[in-house]
Parts: sequence; C-alpha cells; structure tokens
Amino acid sequence: MAEPKTQPNAASVKAFLNSVKDERKRADSFELLKLMEEVTGEKAEMWGSAIVGFGTHPIIYANGREEDWPMAGFSPRAQGLTVYFEEGFAEKYDDLLAKLGKHSTSKVCLYIKRLEQVDMKVLKQLLKKSIADLKRKGPSLSH
Repeated sequence: MAEPKTQPNAASVKAFLNSVKDERKRADSFELLKLMEEVTGEKAEMWGSAIVGFGTHPIIYANGREEDWPMAGFSPRAQGLTVYFEEGFAEKYDDLLAKLGKHSTSKVCLYIKRLEQVDMKVLKQLLKKSIADLKRKGPSLSH
C-alpha cells in the first residue's frame, strides 16, 4: 500500500508561511499559527507541502486503514485560509459557527477569507472544543 502524501516532515513552517505572496494572508497565517500553538499546546510542523499541523490524532478509514492526522491544522490556500477539523464538525459545533462570522464549511474544513471577518474569540472556542473532544474520544472514523 502506498504511503500517504500528507505526513509530518522537517520542512520549516516559518519559511512556508513567509513564502505566502499575499501580505494579508501571510499575516493571517502567522496569527493562526500563534493561536493554534496556544490552544493545542503543540509546536507547529509541516504536513506534506502545504498544511501546518499541530499534534496528531489517529483516523480510521472504512477499510480499516489507520493514519495519523493533525489534531488541528490550517493551510493558506488561493481562496483564503483552510482550517482542518474532524469530520462532521460543522453539525457538531453549529452553535459556535453561527457566531463566527463570514465563513463556509465542508466535511472537515472551515474556510475563511480573512481573519478580520471572523470573531477570533469564537474561533478560539471552536478550536478548544474540537481539541478537547478529539483527546477525549480517541480515533476518528472517516468515511
């Protein structure tokens, strides 16, 4: 079986974030870095070539394969910032997301154009709840 592409590596998080061309997105990325290090208590590391991850959490796929994934993570993408959560987070934390501000979601991602468009206190609460839930429940099932 092929190894997953998205694994932790020794690439420099700061060099990666400094390479973000858009000045606002670069500044937002450094702000997210600080927030996630504070909330997780983990040092940031690169996962693959474009994800900044914090800590690890096992994910079990339907076929039984288990992989590690960051407890929290983000990536500065072309459209904005992508923040990674566990599958189903949008339904689980809909009360907090309703207070967050301008964003969109998918199965495991929170999409934010600019941090100034969201309530940072609510984002911090969302991250704290998600991390606490992941630590409490053990491996996540992914579909």
